[in-house]
Amino acid sequence: MDAVAWARAGFDPSKWTTKLPVRDRLALLFDPGSFVEDGLLASAGEDSLPADGVITGVGRIEGRRVGIIASDFTVKAGSWGQLTCEKQIRILERADRDLLPMVYLVDAAGGRLTDQMGFFPNRRGASAIFHLQVRLSGRVPQICVLLGPSAAGGAYMPAFCDWVGMVEGNGSMYLASPRIAEKVTGEITTLEEMGGAMMHASVSGCGDEVFGSDWEAISATRLLLSYLPDDFRDAPARVAGVPPGRPFTDGMVPTDPNTAYDVRDVIESVVDGASFFEIKARWAEEIVVGFARLDGRVVGLVANQPKVRSGAIFVDSADKAARFISMCDAYNVPLLFLHDVPGFMVGVQVERQGIIRHGAKLIVAMSSAEVPKISVVLRKTYAAGFYAMCAPGFEPRATLALPTATIAPMTPEASVNAVYANKIAAISDPVERADYVAARIAEQEAELGLLRMGSRLVVDAVVEPGALRAELIARLADADGWTRETGRRHHTISPV
Repeated sequence: MDAVAWARAGFDPSKWTTKLPVRDRLALLFDPGSFVEDGLLASAGEDSLPADGVITGVGRIEGRRVGIIASDFTVKAGSWGQLTCEKQIRILERADRDLLPMVYLVDAAGGRLTDQMGFFPNRRGASAIFHLQVRLSGRVPQICVLLGPSAAGGAYMPAFCDWVGMVEGNGSMYLASPRIAEKVTGEITTLEEMGGAMMHASVSGCGDEVFGSDWEAISATRLLLSYLPDDFRDAPARVAGVPPGRPFTDGMVPTDPNTAYDVRDVIESVVDGASFFEIKARWAEEIVVGFARLDGRVVGLVANQPKVRSGAIFVDSADKAARFISMCDAYNVPLLFLHDVPGFMVGVQVERQGIIRHGAKLIVAMSSAEVPKISVVLRKTYAAGFYAMCAPGFEPRATLALPTATIAPMTPEASVNAVYANKIAAISDPVERADYVAARIAEQEAELGLLRMGSRLVVDAVVEPGALRAELIARLADADGWTRETGRRHHTISPV
C-alpha cells in the first residue's frame, strides 16, 4: 500500500460498531466531491500514525466553504501530538484569514502523553488551538459534534464553540477521567455520570443536543449552518417562506395567569412550518431559545416556558438566554422575545447562587444586542423579568401585546397585599374584607391594563393571536435596512 492510501485508510474501525469511520463522517457532512484535504502525509514515516490521527481541510456544505477538524479515533484514540496540533492550527489560521466557518468532529482521548513536548507547552501546541478558537469566536460559526470523547484540556475545544451536539453512549467531555477523579478527590463515578452526553445536555449545559447516532448529529450540523451566515459581516440567507405548522387559536394562551401551557405551541403557530431549531432544549427548560424562520427570514426566539417552573428566570436560564442572545447578535440574527414571566426566582438558594449577577449577564447581553429586537407580551410579564425580556426601555423596535397580556411590577393580588396590608388586617368582617380586597385588585388591574399601557406608549400595538404572525413579518421587513453603530466601544464588560 502506498503512503497516500495508507494515510487515507487509517486503521480498522470495525471493533467500534456504533461509530462511523472518520471519512464516512466527512462524506455525510460535505457535498459530494467537495472536500480538499491538507496534511494527509503527516507522520507518514511512522507506522502507528496515519495522518497523525486528524483530518483537516475545506469542504462545502450546500455550496458554502467550511473548514474541518475531524479526529480519527482508530489512530491512537484520536489523541493529540505535535503534528496533530500543527494541522489543526494551520486550518484555524486559514479560517482566521479567510473567515471560514469551522466544524469540529471530535473523537479524541486528549493529549498524547508520549509526545508531551509536542502538544502541551510550546507555542504551536494545544494552547494555540484554543487561542485561535477564541479569536474566531463571534466572527465565524464554530460547530462541534462530539462523536466520542473530548478529554482533559481538549474538553475546551467544544467549550469554545457556538453549538455542541453529542452522540449518546459515545460522546463525552471531561477534564479528568473517572480513574483520575477517584485518585484526586476519592469520588467513585462513571464516565456517563461525570461527562456523558445526557449529563452535559441536561445538567451542566455544556452540550446543546443529544443524538442517537453519528449521522443524526452530522445532519443537524448541516441544518444549523443554514440558519447562520458565513461570517459576522453577513446576514443569514433568506429562503422562501412557508405557512406555520398550526394556527394560533384564541385559547392557546390561557387567560388565567396561573394556567400552564407549552410556549412551543405558540412558536409553531407563528414561525414558518418545521423551521424551529431549538438550542439547549434539555437544559434550563423554563426558558426556550432557538432559531426559526418568519416568511423565510431567520430570527432568534427567546421565550419563557410557563409549563416549567412557571417560566420564572433562574441562574441557568439567565445564562442560557444570555449566551443565545450574544450568538444572535454576533451573526446578525434579529431577536423575538415572547414574554410570559413571573419574574426572576427569589429565595435563599438562588441568591447564594448569584441570581443577581447571572440576571445581570442576561440584561447586559440583551441590552448590548444591536440586531433588531421585537417584544411580544403573551400573558404576564412581571418585575425584573419584564426588563430581562426586553422591556421598552431597552429599545426594541416594538412592544406588542396579545389581549391576554398584563405588565406589572407584581401580581395585582400581591400589590394590594403589600400596599394595604394594615388596612386589610383591620377589617374584622370576612365579607367586608373580601369586598375591600376585590375592589383594590380591580383598581390595580385598571391602572395596569392594556388600554392604559397603550395610552402611555408602553405597548405599541395590541394584536389578536391570529394576526400576530403577519404583524411580526411586516415589522421585520421594515427592519431589513438596519446597520450597526460604530465607534462606541470595543465591547461591554460582562458581569462575573
